[in-house]
Amino acid sequence: MREQLRAAVRPSRPWLAAALLVMALASPVASGTPIPVGARSGLDLARSASQSWASDATLIYIENDDPVDAAGHSQRWGYLFYSPSRDQARAYSVRDGRIVVAENLAMRFTAPPLGAEWIDSDAAMNAARPEVNRAFAHPIESTLSAMVLLRGAFDDDDPDRATWTLIYQAPGAPGLFVMVDAHDGRVRRTWRG
Repeated sequence: MREQLRAAVRPSRPWLAAALLVMALASPVASGTPIPVGARSGLDLARSASQSWASDATLIYIENDDPVDAAGHSQRWGYLFYSPSRDQARAYSVRDGRIVVAENLAMRFTAPPLGAEWIDSDAAMNAARPEVNRAFAHPIESTLSAMVLLRGAFDDDDPDRATWTLIYQAPGAPGLFVMVDAHDGRVRRTWRG
């Protein structure tokens, strides 16, 4: 880039120098660290890959594959699809707009498909925040260890409901589970464990 800029600075091409300078200033710093994003950000890519694997594949599970920040964003999200015709589940991990892991699960994992309508991870995090603040004397010390979206696993009252389950840990305290309805964003249940 430096050589291009030097060559462009020649008086015969001042327009090119200006264009390169604007591009350099507008480009994000190449730090190599992906920007954290919401869970929906990699869904289209993962879904497209799953359809190449099996045309009947449906999304059944989403989980953070890297830590989640205070905004409910992660650098990497995992998407799990199930194919009835193959009777198999396949996981895709998406980071920085690319699939970084694609593998079939060795164990059997079936769950009802997630519908298209669900709140993103940032909205689920915002819904859980008041519960976390009530549960921990110093909520700033708590850490979100996992954020999971699926149907039927933690909600005995309505097993068809899609829910985000956020699992928090803090030193010297039992973990806190906060279950957020993935449709209306309301906290449905909390428990310690």
